[in-house]
Amino acid sequence: MENYLDSLPRGGFSFENYKRNEMLASKGNAADLKYTKTGTTIIGLVCKDAVVIAADTRASAGSVVAVKNTEKIHYIAPNIYCCGAGTAADNDAVTHMLSVQLKLHRLQSGRESRVGTAAHKAQNYLFRYGGHVGAYLIFGGVDFNGPHLCQVSADGCRMHMPFVSMGSGSLAAISILETEYKDNLSIEEGKAIAAKAIQAGIYQDLGSGSNVDLCVITKGDVDYLRNYIPLNKDQYDRPKKRYELPASSVIHEMKVPLSKIVDIQEVKEEKMDTS
Repeated sequence: MENYLDSLPRGGFSFENYKRNEMLASKGNAADLKYTKTGTTIIGLVCKDAVVIAADTRASAGSVVAVKNTEKIHYIAPNIYCCGAGTAADNDAVTHMLSVQLKLHRLQSGRESRVGTAAHKAQNYLFRYGGHVGAYLIFGGVDFNGPHLCQVSADGCRMHMPFVSMGSGSLAAISILETEYKDNLSIEEGKAIAAKAIQAGIYQDLGSGSNVDLCVITKGDVDYLRNYIPLNKDQYDRPKKRYELPASSVIHEMKVPLSKIVDIQEVKEEKMDTS
Protein backbone atom coordinates (compact mmCIF):
# COMPACT_ATOMS: atom_id res chain seq x y z
CA MET A 1 0.00 0.00 0.00
CA GLU A 2 1.29 3.46 -0.99
CA ASN A 3 2.39 5.66 1.85
CA TYR A 4 0.12 8.67 2.37
CA LEU A 5 3.09 11.04 2.62
CA ASP A 6 4.42 9.84 -0.74
CA SER A 7 1.09 10.64 -2.42
CA LEU A 8 1.16 14.28 -1.36
CA PRO A 9 2.45 16.87 -3.85
CA ARG A 10 5.95 17.95 -2.97
CA GLY A 11 7.30 21.46 -3.06
CA GLY A 12 10.69 22.77 -4.10
CA PHE A 13 12.20 22.85 -7.55
CA SER A 14 10.86 20.72 -10.40
CA PHE A 15 13.42 18.95 -12.57
CA GLU A 16 10.91 17.67 -15.13
CA ASN A 17 12.70 19.39 -18.02
CA TYR A 18 15.98 17.57 -17.57
CA LYS A 19 15.14 15.13 -20.42
CA ARG A 20 14.44 18.02 -22.75
CA ASN A 21 17.69 19.70 -21.74
CA GLU A 22 19.65 16.49 -22.40
CA MET A 23 18.02 16.20 -25.82
CA LEU A 24 18.92 19.78 -26.73
CA ALA A 25 22.49 19.26 -25.54
CA SER A 26 22.83 16.05 -27.57
CA LYS A 27 21.73 17.84 -30.75
CA GLY A 28 24.19 20.65 -30.20
CA ASN A 29 21.52 23.31 -29.83
CA ALA A 30 22.55 24.19 -26.29
CA ALA A 31 25.99 25.34 -27.42
CA ASP A 32 24.43 27.56 -30.09
CA LEU A 33 22.38 29.53 -27.57
CA LYS A 34 23.93 32.97 -27.29
CA TYR A 35 23.02 36.14 -25.48
CA THR A 36 23.54 39.78 -26.36
CA LYS A 37 25.35 41.85 -23.77
CA THR A 38 23.77 45.19 -22.93
CA GLY A 39 25.35 48.22 -21.29
CA THR A 40 23.98 51.01 -19.11
CA THR A 41 24.81 53.27 -16.20
CA ILE A 42 21.90 54.46 -14.04
CA ILE A 43 22.00 56.01 -10.59
CA GLY A 44 19.77 57.66 -8.01
CA LEU A 45 20.28 59.63 -4.82
CA VAL A 46 18.12 61.25 -2.18
CA CYS A 47 18.54 64.97 -1.51
CA LYS A 48 16.83 67.23 0.97
CA ASP A 49 13.14 67.16 -0.02
CA ALA A 50 14.01 65.81 -3.49
CA VAL A 51 15.21 62.79 -5.43
CA VAL A 52 17.67 62.93 -8.34
CA ILE A 53 17.90 60.04 -10.82
CA ALA A 54 20.21 59.98 -13.83
CA ALA A 55 21.17 57.77 -16.76
CA ASP A 56 23.35 57.66 -19.83
CA THR A 57 21.79 57.57 -23.31
CA ARG A 58 23.63 54.78 -25.14
CA ALA A 59 21.66 51.68 -26.17
CA SER A 60 24.04 48.87 -27.08
CA ALA A 61 23.59 45.40 -28.56
CA GLY A 62 26.81 43.56 -27.87
CA SER A 63 29.61 45.50 -29.54
CA VAL A 64 27.18 47.57 -31.63
CA VAL A 65 25.86 50.96 -30.51
CA ALA A 66 22.20 50.66 -31.50
CA VAL A 67 20.99 54.13 -30.40
CA LYS A 68 23.15 57.05 -29.31
CA ASN A 69 20.51 59.18 -27.62
CA THR A 70 17.86 56.89 -26.16
CA GLU A 71 15.72 57.65 -23.09
CA LYS A 72 16.31 55.44 -20.05
CA ILE A 73 14.26 57.53 -17.61
CA HIS A 74 10.64 56.35 -17.72
CA TYR A 75 7.43 57.93 -16.48
CA ILE A 76 5.61 55.95 -13.78
CA ALA A 77 3.35 58.51 -12.10
CA PRO A 78 3.23 62.31 -11.84
CA ASN A 79 5.42 62.08 -8.72
CA ILE A 80 7.41 58.92 -9.60
CA TYR A 81 9.98 58.29 -12.33
CA CYS A 82 12.14 55.26 -12.99
CA CYS A 83 15.55 54.49 -14.54
CA GLY A 84 15.84 51.19 -16.39
CA ALA A 85 18.83 48.97 -17.18
CA GLY A 86 18.91 45.64 -18.96
CA THR A 87 16.77 44.77 -21.98
CA ALA A 88 15.23 47.87 -23.51
CA ALA A 89 12.01 46.14 -24.62
CA ASP A 90 11.47 44.65 -21.16
CA ASN A 91 12.04 48.02 -19.48
CA ASP A 92 9.56 49.76 -21.78
CA ALA A 93 6.92 47.05 -21.29
CA VAL A 94 7.28 46.81 -17.50
CA THR A 95 7.32 50.57 -16.86
CA HIS A 96 4.32 51.12 -19.16
CA MET A 97 2.42 48.36 -17.36
CA LEU A 98 3.24 49.91 -13.98
CA SER A 99 2.17 53.39 -15.09
CA VAL A 100 -1.19 52.06 -16.28
CA GLN A 101 -1.79 50.09 -13.08
CA LEU A 102 -0.92 53.07 -10.89
CA LYS A 103 -3.18 55.37 -12.90
CA LEU A 104 -6.10 52.99 -12.39
CA HIS A 105 -5.24 52.84 -8.70
CA ARG A 106 -5.26 56.66 -8.45
CA LEU A 107 -8.62 56.83 -10.21
CA GLN A 108 -10.13 54.24 -7.86
CA SER A 109 -8.65 55.56 -4.62
CA GLY A 110 -8.42 59.27 -5.39
CA ARG A 111 -4.99 59.38 -3.75
CA GLU A 112 -1.44 60.07 -4.88
CA SER A 113 0.68 57.06 -5.84
CA ARG A 114 3.36 55.92 -3.43
CA VAL A 115 6.89 54.96 -4.41
CA GLY A 116 6.59 51.79 -2.34
CA THR A 117 3.47 50.77 -4.25
CA ALA A 118 5.24 51.06 -7.60
CA ALA A 119 8.28 49.14 -6.36
CA HIS A 120 6.10 46.44 -4.78
CA LYS A 121 4.13 45.90 -7.98
CA ALA A 122 7.37 45.65 -9.99
CA GLN A 123 8.84 43.24 -7.45
CA ASN A 124 5.84 40.90 -7.57
CA TYR A 125 5.80 40.90 -11.37
CA LEU A 126 9.53 40.29 -11.87
CA PHE A 127 9.82 37.62 -9.18
CA ARG A 128 7.39 35.36 -11.04
CA TYR A 129 9.76 35.16 -14.03
CA GLY A 130 12.91 34.42 -12.02
CA GLY A 131 15.08 36.99 -13.77
CA HIS A 132 14.06 36.13 -17.35
CA VAL A 133 12.45 39.56 -17.74
CA GLY A 134 15.54 41.74 -17.99
CA ALA A 135 14.35 44.86 -16.17
CA TYR A 136 16.64 46.37 -13.54
CA LEU A 137 14.84 49.41 -12.15
CA ILE A 138 15.59 52.37 -9.89
CA PHE A 139 12.42 54.10 -8.65
CA GLY A 140 12.61 57.68 -7.43
CA GLY A 141 9.77 59.83 -6.22
CA VAL A 142 8.29 62.06 -3.54
CA ASP A 143 5.03 61.15 -1.83
CA PHE A 144 3.36 62.22 1.41
CA ASN A 145 6.08 60.37 3.35
CA GLY A 146 8.85 62.38 1.67
CA PRO A 147 11.50 61.46 -0.91
CA HIS A 148 12.15 57.77 -1.57
CA LEU A 149 14.62 55.78 -3.66
CA CYS A 150 14.17 52.08 -4.35
CA GLN A 151 16.08 49.49 -6.37
CA VAL A 152 14.33 46.47 -7.91
CA SER A 153 16.40 43.79 -9.66
CA ALA A 154 15.18 41.45 -12.38
CA ASP A 155 14.96 38.57 -9.88
CA GLY A 156 12.53 40.53 -7.69
CA CYS A 157 14.98 41.73 -5.04
CA ARG A 158 13.98 45.14 -3.63
CA MET A 159 16.07 47.51 -1.52
CA HIS A 160 15.51 51.05 -0.25
CA MET A 161 18.74 53.08 -0.06
CA PRO A 162 19.86 56.73 0.03
CA PHE A 163 21.89 56.23 -3.16
CA VAL A 164 22.18 53.40 -5.67
CA SER A 165 23.68 52.54 -9.05
CA MET A 166 22.89 49.75 -11.53
CA GLY A 167 24.10 48.62 -14.93
CA SER A 168 27.42 47.64 -16.44
CA GLY A 169 28.95 50.98 -15.41
CA SER A 170 27.62 50.78 -11.85
CA LEU A 171 31.02 50.08 -10.24
CA ALA A 172 32.51 53.32 -11.54
CA ALA A 173 29.36 55.25 -10.64
CA ILE A 174 29.05 53.86 -7.11
CA SER A 175 32.63 54.92 -6.34
CA ILE A 176 31.63 58.54 -6.94
CA LEU A 177 28.45 58.19 -4.91
CA GLU A 178 30.18 56.55 -1.94
CA THR A 179 32.88 59.21 -1.95
CA GLU A 180 30.80 62.37 -2.31
CA TYR A 181 27.34 61.57 -0.96
CA LYS A 182 26.24 63.09 2.33
CA ASP A 183 22.97 63.69 4.12
CA ASN A 184 20.76 66.69 3.36
CA LEU A 185 22.30 67.48 -0.01
CA SER A 186 20.91 70.46 -1.88
CA ILE A 187 19.37 69.91 -5.30
CA GLU A 188 22.30 71.54 -7.10
CA GLU A 189 24.79 69.41 -5.17
CA GLY A 190 22.77 66.29 -5.96
CA LYS A 191 22.64 67.15 -9.66
CA ALA A 192 26.41 67.69 -9.75
CA ILE A 193 27.14 64.37 -8.01
CA ALA A 194 24.66 62.48 -10.21
CA ALA A 195 26.14 63.91 -13.41
CA LYS A 196 29.66 63.12 -12.22
CA ALA A 197 28.69 59.53 -11.40
CA ILE A 198 27.13 58.98 -14.83
CA GLN A 199 30.18 60.46 -16.53
CA ALA A 200 32.38 58.04 -14.58
CA GLY A 201 30.30 55.16 -15.91
CA ILE A 202 30.49 56.54 -19.45
CA TYR A 203 34.27 56.93 -19.40
CA GLN A 204 35.01 53.59 -17.68
CA ASP A 205 32.45 51.33 -19.35
CA LEU A 206 32.26 50.62 -23.08
CA GLY A 207 28.57 49.75 -22.85
CA SER A 208 27.69 53.21 -21.52
CA GLY A 209 28.09 56.43 -23.44
CA SER A 210 26.71 59.46 -25.23
CA ASN A 211 24.93 62.01 -23.00
CA VAL A 212 23.73 62.47 -19.41
CA ASP A 213 20.00 62.66 -18.61
CA LEU A 214 18.79 63.94 -15.23
CA CYS A 215 15.42 63.98 -13.51
CA VAL A 216 14.81 65.99 -10.35
CA ILE A 217 11.63 65.11 -8.47
CA THR A 218 10.33 67.39 -5.73
CA LYS A 219 7.00 67.73 -3.98
CA GLY A 220 4.49 68.61 -6.69
CA ASP A 221 7.07 69.19 -9.43
CA VAL A 222 9.31 67.22 -11.80
CA ASP A 223 12.25 68.69 -13.76
CA TYR A 224 13.27 66.28 -16.52
CA LEU A 225 16.60 67.54 -17.91
CA ARG A 226 17.06 65.81 -21.24
CA ASN A 227 20.72 65.84 -22.42
CA TYR A 228 21.77 67.72 -19.29
CA ILE A 229 25.43 67.21 -20.28
CA PRO A 230 25.93 66.45 -24.00
CA LEU A 231 29.14 64.43 -24.21
CA ASN A 232 28.58 63.06 -27.71
CA LYS A 233 29.70 66.12 -29.64
CA ASP A 234 31.50 66.24 -32.98
CA GLN A 235 35.23 66.26 -32.30
CA TYR A 236 36.18 67.85 -35.62
CA ASP A 237 35.14 71.15 -37.17
CA ARG A 238 33.40 70.67 -40.46
CA PRO A 239 34.41 73.00 -43.31
CA LYS A 240 31.93 75.81 -43.88
CA LYS A 241 33.29 76.91 -47.27
CA ARG A 242 30.61 77.76 -49.80
CA TYR A 243 31.38 77.38 -53.48
CA GLU A 244 30.25 80.14 -55.83
CA LEU A 245 28.02 79.20 -58.72
CA PRO A 246 28.84 78.36 -61.42
CA ALA A 247 31.76 76.28 -60.20
CA SER A 248 33.15 75.77 -63.78
CA SER A 249 33.71 78.27 -66.57
CA VAL A 250 31.50 78.40 -69.70
CA ILE A 251 33.43 77.06 -72.70
CA HIS A 252 30.84 77.37 -75.49
CA GLU A 253 27.43 79.02 -75.66
CA MET A 254 24.78 78.59 -78.38
CA LYS A 255 21.35 80.19 -78.55
CA VAL A 256 18.62 78.55 -80.66
CA PRO A 257 15.29 80.33 -81.28
CA LEU A 258 12.30 78.43 -79.99
CA SER A 259 10.50 78.71 -83.35
CA LYS A 260 13.14 76.48 -84.99
CA ILE A 261 12.57 73.68 -82.53
CA VAL A 262 8.79 73.60 -82.13
CA ASP A 263 5.85 74.57 -84.31
CA ILE A 264 4.04 77.49 -82.72
CA GLN A 265 0.44 78.05 -83.82
CA GLU A 266 -1.91 80.77 -82.74
CA VAL A 267 -5.34 79.57 -81.63
CA LYS A 268 -8.25 81.89 -82.28
CA GLU A 269 -10.62 82.53 -79.44
CA GLU A 270 -13.86 80.59 -79.79
CA LYS A 271 -17.08 81.50 -78.11
CA MET A 272 -18.58 78.92 -75.81
CA ASP A 273 -21.80 77.29 -77.00
CA THR A 274 -24.46 78.14 -74.45
CA SER A 275 -27.46 76.88 -76.42
